[in-house]
Amino acid sequence: MRRVLTAAVFFSALSAAGQDIHYTQTAETPLLVNPAACGVYDGWERVIINHRNQWLGAGTQFMTTNVSADINLGKSRLNDKAYVGLGLMFYNDIGGDSRFGMQRGALTLSGVLPAGNGHYFSAGLQGGYANRSADLSRLNFANQFTGSGFDQTIISGEPNSTTNFRYMDAAAGLFYTYDAGQNTFQRNNDFKLKVGFSGYNLNRPQLKYATVDGDRLYRKWVGHASVSADIASTDWAIDGSVVQFIQGPHYETILGTILRYRFSDGTKITGHFQDAYFGFGAYFRVKDAIAPAITIDWRGFKFGVSYDVTVSALRKAYTGGSIEFSLSYTNLSHALFKGRR
Repeated sequence: MRRVLTAAVFFSALSAAGQDIHYTQTAETPLLVNPAACGVYDGWERVIINHRNQWLGAGTQFMTTNVSADINLGKSRLNDKAYVGLGLMFYNDIGGDSRFGMQRGALTLSGVLPAGNGHYFSAGLQGGYANRSADLSRLNFANQFTGSGFDQTIISGEPNSTTNFRYMDAAAGLFYTYDAGQNTFQRNNDFKLKVGFSGYNLNRPQLKYATVDGDRLYRKWVGHASVSADIASTDWAIDGSVVQFIQGPHYETILGTILRYRFSDGTKITGHFQDAYFGFGAYFRVKDAIAPAITIDWRGFKFGVSYDVTVSALRKAYTGGSIEFSLSYTNLSHALFKGRR
């Protein structure tokens, strides 16, 4: 019965234009949220790994893994000159008994312009190449049920495979950052604001399944904002974020709040030692799920884990959750491609 349900879900997906992958920890997937975020961070080189296991306990696997890396080209140590961000990304999204999934690689290029007094503007472009595939021979169908089990020698009347197909896609975005920490050396006085807008699948790639041909992937529009602020005279800081996704008739709103405690002080002026933090909080996917989360930042490494708990009507059919991990490393001291000064 589980495979019959999987087949039904699969064909429902074929009847509508597809959607992109998503993560709960949106702050840890910058190249999936906005190409203009490429290269816009404290430090010089950055590598991020994300993994999400959807619908734990459902009897089949729905997993998404993403690996990205971005660097700064020509960024000065004083961060007072325009520079270029360059990023690479690859993800593998696979789910269900049919192994219905997508593999995508992308190259991202951004230009970052410091405007003085902690203000930065950037614009980015991203080009991707994707492969979609599935194997229906792994599924059982209702007309193969004999009363006591399934007999795959019975002709199902369905295609025994789904056409693999590939396509190219394009994305672009704009990004603004304000970093008050660039204007002061005082401890417990940091404040960062980030606001951006981006579009993905701008060329609306054509989907070519065995049973559906001519459908196109919806464009995805993303608006996002985040604030990070130290709490004065304490070792605490708070991070707040909101991300709005719109893809065709589908909407997704993710709110996040993380409270961070600094358990080790870095050197604000030289940067030879970095602050270390432990954080806890939650993300909330409006009308869908709440996801408690914990994070730890130490010597350029950042680890996060969250667990989605379904609170929508879907909980009546499925009571499990989704677990998500993120691991990143940012080189904060020894630039490989820094500019002069």
